[in-house]
Amino acid sequence: MGWLWAAYGTSALGTWLAFGAFPLIAVQVLGAGSAEVAALSAVGAAVGAAVAVPLGPWVEFRRKRPVLIGMDLVRGAALLSVPGAYAIGVLSFVQLLVVSIVVAAADIGFRAASGAYLKAVLTGEELLVVNARFEATAWSATIVGPPLGGVLVGVLGPVATVAADAVSYLVSALGIRAMGGRETEPERRGGGRPRAGELLDGWRFIVADAALRPLFLNTALFNGLVLATSPLLAVLMLGPLRFEPWEYGLAFAAPSVGGLLGARLARPLVGRFGPGRVLAGAGTLRAVWPVGLAFVGPGTGGLVLVIGVEFGLILCCGVFNPVYATYRLQRTPGDRVTRVLTAWTVTAKGSTALLTALWGVLGGLLGPRTAVGLAGVLLLATPLLLPRAEPASRGPV
Repeated sequence: MGWLWAAYGTSALGTWLAFGAFPLIAVQVLGAGSAEVAALSAVGAAVGAAVAVPLGPWVEFRRKRPVLIGMDLVRGAALLSVPGAYAIGVLSFVQLLVVSIVVAAADIGFRAASGAYLKAVLTGEELLVVNARFEATAWSATIVGPPLGGVLVGVLGPVATVAADAVSYLVSALGIRAMGGRETEPERRGGGRPRAGELLDGWRFIVADAALRPLFLNTALFNGLVLATSPLLAVLMLGPLRFEPWEYGLAFAAPSVGGLLGARLARPLVGRFGPGRVLAGAGTLRAVWPVGLAFVGPGTGGLVLVIGVEFGLILCCGVFNPVYATYRLQRTPGDRVTRVLTAWTVTAKGSTALLTALWGVLGGLLGPRTAVGLAGVLLLATPLLLPRAEPASRGPV
């Protein structure tokens, strides 16, 4: 797992180095307006999710390591086309949109294949250890990546961070290739090619499972509402409240330490209380924090409030995320993992795009502070969608 962990960490760092690079390129290089920038984020993610739907059945019955390498190479090549086109003076907004769609679709394929690979080679307890390690790595990249990316943008421009992100995916592909070991080709029941009906198999399984269904709805709504308010909070803090850009970056980078702490706590908490109680407790506590962002004010007090709220939120997410990811894998049969994870991720990206667009409209009508507060109030209801009883594992499959 060492090579896979290194590959994951490298690509995660590259992603955070290039955080916000596409909007910056659209504005600074191509002169795009706010509508085009919004479309770049929302449409790219939504269309990418739709394009990824057939990947689930296709990946399910293939060896996962070649798929992981292929998705890394696709992401790297797509991103490298941006600095290449910029260098010869032909970069366009349409190219940025197409690249964002390709990367979004390949992201979904990679996540689904990696989950299926982990389930095939690890036991239940090992899954929690590895998921917690990946969670800690993701938050570490969140802490380090944006500041380094900001320096790169300041010195070399946003296109350079896209090139760095592209290289990180190529390095990730090399790391996965170096893992070694042999993987058997999964057998398709009944043989033949993927059927059109299999596109919906992931959703059918989730909806039919009494424990996965509420968890699925909870995570889609919670993540969508949290991410939908991010642009509005940026408008509020950088506009009327007059925070400096470095203060805004600090407000969201520093609390990521909570994610590291939460990931470290996940395993001992599960050992003491069981996964059901940890999911219910962390899932409930994480919903309490975001409403506090509606009360942010100017100056040092406002900055401290945002850091405190984000720290509490991220700490709870750091505990919740590896436990829920592990339970989801344990609950899903081995021959359905890729389709279930694809369906899950497609829904998450689609709901996030929809809620981001909706909250953009609400922010324009009600003001960013009111829209952020409304999302916080709705988030308080999301624990009602968590599984009510201690999850019962389906056992080895």
